[in-house]
Amino acid sequence: MFEATFKNLDNALRKDDGCSTEMDYIEQTSWVLFLKYLDDYEADREATAKLGGQTYKRILDDEYAWTKWAAPKRADGKLDHNAGLTGDDLKEFVDNKLFPYLRKFKADAERADSLEYKIGEIFSELKNKLVSGYSLREVINKIDELRFRSNDEKHEMSSLYEDKIKSMGNAGRNGGEYYTPRPLIKTIVKIVNPKIGDKVYDGAVGSAGFLCEAFDYIRNSKSLTATEYEQLQKKTFYGKEKKSLAYIIGVMNMILHGIEAPNIQHSNTLAENISDIQDKDRVDVILANPPFGSSTEHLEVQQNFPIKSGETAYMFLQHFIKMLKIGGKCGVVIKNTFLSNTDNASIALRKQLLEECEITAILDLPKGTFTGTGVQTVVLFFTKGKPTKKVWYFQLNLARSLGKTNSLNEQDLMEFITASATQADTENSWLVDVKDVDKTTWDLTVTNPNRPDTTDRRTPEQILEEIEQLDLDAATAIATIKELM
Repeated sequence: MFEATFKNLDNALRKDDGCSTEMDYIEQTSWVLFLKYLDDYEADREATAKLGGQTYKRILDDEYAWTKWAAPKRADGKLDHNAGLTGDDLKEFVDNKLFPYLRKFKADAERADSLEYKIGEIFSELKNKLVSGYSLREVINKIDELRFRSNDEKHEMSSLYEDKIKSMGNAGRNGGEYYTPRPLIKTIVKIVNPKIGDKVYDGAVGSAGFLCEAFDYIRNSKSLTATEYEQLQKKTFYGKEKKSLAYIIGVMNMILHGIEAPNIQHSNTLAENISDIQDKDRVDVILANPPFGSSTEHLEVQQNFPIKSGETAYMFLQHFIKMLKIGGKCGVVIKNTFLSNTDNASIALRKQLLEECEITAILDLPKGTFTGTGVQTVVLFFTKGKPTKKVWYFQLNLARSLGKTNSLNEQDLMEFITASATQADTENSWLVDVKDVDKTTWDLTVTNPNRPDTTDRRTPEQILEEIEQLDLDAATAIATIKELM
């Protein structure tokens, strides 16, 4: 039922002039979903309080409750179409009363980690894009069919929401910006192995896939006590996200996975000077896929980092190293060119990583892992606190090409997970002694000694020189032929 409802939602959104992209669809679906979730959440809290002979004070005033303006019910429990707002009346209420009311929660909340604060922050970043109040009524009616009461329902909803995030990522120019393949996230989490009591952090949250998967992983790793579950809910997962839409999607994704008040800040991680990071800020585990590329704003934020670089991921990597406690573990996706680039920043950052951290593994991913991008990536696994002596590489060689219709799956990564336990030397894996690494470049290029190297390692200059030489040779040969004729 849920899957059909989601398809009908997209159909309703497509008909409205205010929504034209996959991003619009998920953004508008998200805020309506959130309010329906909030109503079910409050109904559960109210029922639990009554069973205990207590009273529960709802967060939202009665006028703004879902069951008042969005989905008033008749005595038989069915939607009362006569009592519910629609058309211009509905749009007027949502735009001019509901949203301003919800935005006020941010300023009025006592704590930033409260659900009240999240309500205010989400609706401070959003606006209703639906032009027609009739389209909005259709969306509300479809979402009212969904329930968030049981764990099975929440699990199905979270899976469908992940699918929407994936389709949004595939539709964009940079699929990896919003969606990291779930099989890859699961694998990174398994290798890093977060435990109850760890503080888990992602400074580039995006859609919060890493934090959601880490939550599921820890929750299913053992039977948790009530105290441990409370710790898992409130004192385990932390993150930051700069972009408004990604922040909203990330918070909603975590809520659907069962984290009721996610500790996600809507802020720019790179705007923080890493020299200001103190022991109290540090974390046990970092899981992340930071954005690639550079931006003009980086001229300012570069001043926050000792190693100056316009490459976003390089600044994030410095931030992550600083944020880890001694003994803390990290799994981070980064462009494979980081391992071989000869610019000063790349060399200095590789040197820092090798000297301050133990690189426990480098997973080399195939082309097409991130659909919609031509970027080739590796995953760096490292532990902070002691230098690297040997680097274990694993090259993921698949018998097929990856793409939108043929994406990475969990089975693809099983050999890596198995081999990582012993760091065996196989056709796809090998060890490199840091003593043998060139200390002027600290080059960590993935070069598999167990397979023939077919990579063209010529520089663009060398290729141009060879083309010019071939042209010259051809001209000489033609001239010679003409002389002989």
